[in-house]
Amino acid sequence: MTQTASPVNNQESHTRAKRNVWILVFAQALLGSQMPMIFTVGGLAGQMLTTNLCFATLPISMIVLGSMLAATPLSGFMQAYGRRAGFMLGAFAGALGAAIAAFGLYHASFGLYLLGSFITGIYMSAQGFYRFAAADTASDAYRPKAISYVMAGGLLAAIIGPQLGNYSSLAFGAVPFVGTYLAVMAVNILGSILFLFLDIPKPAVPAHDAPRGRSRVDLLKTPVVAVAIISAMVSYALMNLVMTSTPLAVVGCGVGGETDIPAWIEGVVPAGSLRDQFQFIAGYVVTAHVLAMYVPSFFTGHLIARFGAEKIVALGLFILAAAGAVALMGVDLEHFFVALILLGVGWNFGFIGATTMLAGSHAPHERGRVQGMNDLIVFGGVFVASLASGGLMNCSGTSAQAGWVSVNLAMAPFLMLAGGALIWLVLRPKD
Repeated sequence: MTQTASPVNNQESHTRAKRNVWILVFAQALLGSQMPMIFTVGGLAGQMLTTNLCFATLPISMIVLGSMLAATPLSGFMQAYGRRAGFMLGAFAGALGAAIAAFGLYHASFGLYLLGSFITGIYMSAQGFYRFAAADTASDAYRPKAISYVMAGGLLAAIIGPQLGNYSSLAFGAVPFVGTYLAVMAVNILGSILFLFLDIPKPAVPAHDAPRGRSRVDLLKTPVVAVAIISAMVSYALMNLVMTSTPLAVVGCGVGGETDIPAWIEGVVPAGSLRDQFQFIAGYVVTAHVLAMYVPSFFTGHLIARFGAEKIVALGLFILAAAGAVALMGVDLEHFFVALILLGVGWNFGFIGATTMLAGSHAPHERGRVQGMNDLIVFGGVFVASLASGGLMNCSGTSAQAGWVSVNLAMAPFLMLAGGALIWLVLRPKD
């Protein structure tokens, strides 16, 4: 006789899943606030330390490289020791990376700053698994909502991070940005306490005769897996490409063009040099962008449940294209705000939709293999994008405006790649 789970067990399982989701939401909000802080100051600090402006965004590229290289071993570590241990390890790496970066800034050492950035990437990789952890104990019906809710935790991160970065960047006297990294250390130490309350069982050790699952090559040959990875990579890489250059573009186009501060934002900008004022405004642009990344998460899961992940991914790619179009229209602050808001919404739909596609495409015993491979490929694309961002912004033209145009034009071929892959998936004959 086939046994079915009792309603009581189902209710207990759902209650545990919801509790885990809330813990991960708070972790996304608190620990996640360090990423907008670092991404806001990373390019500016790199510009301050390096002698070659083409490498200004290299610190951010090192974060992404660390995240990419950590993805597969961290996924295996969580498969063996559980999510809690993996997330605690990520928070420790975040604190250590911030400490080394602060030391590098204090001693004006670009090499040490890059090392700290690389170690910070281990935290970034761990944060990327929050969304998968939300799905671990969730039912099929609750899974897209669980992923979406955890991503929505970035809403508070969007508010806390850039503003804490703005006010802490000058808190260490004559050395800019050291205070930001001291704040990042505190965020990691406090945030790690949350994981003590996480209740996600470790995957069962497979029996000797248990199915091993598909190889990585076979998984990549699975159409839905391949298209989900391509869509996630393009959505994340293009968002990073443009966001990484944004603080440099806001400061460069504003100061280089000797632009006056618009009246509608003048009241919130502190007195100081024109460069300091535009640097402060860049934090507000990043705040608007990160808000746009996570606010839609309150309903993205519902949209996916109603219309399907493929349609939401397609909408996300279209909005990313619209962001590039607005950015090409001009370099007034209004253009920056609108373009970065659209960029955030497009990322949200594209990335959460692709994550949902991937989460439903493999068996539990394939989880570590699939998720590690996914994040390796996704963050590999993000690393290339962040590395290219500084070169396009600072070395592809004679002005900051010309560099900003190059950054946004570079989005087009990758949007066509992801869009073409999605159309192929939808139109191919179903098995």
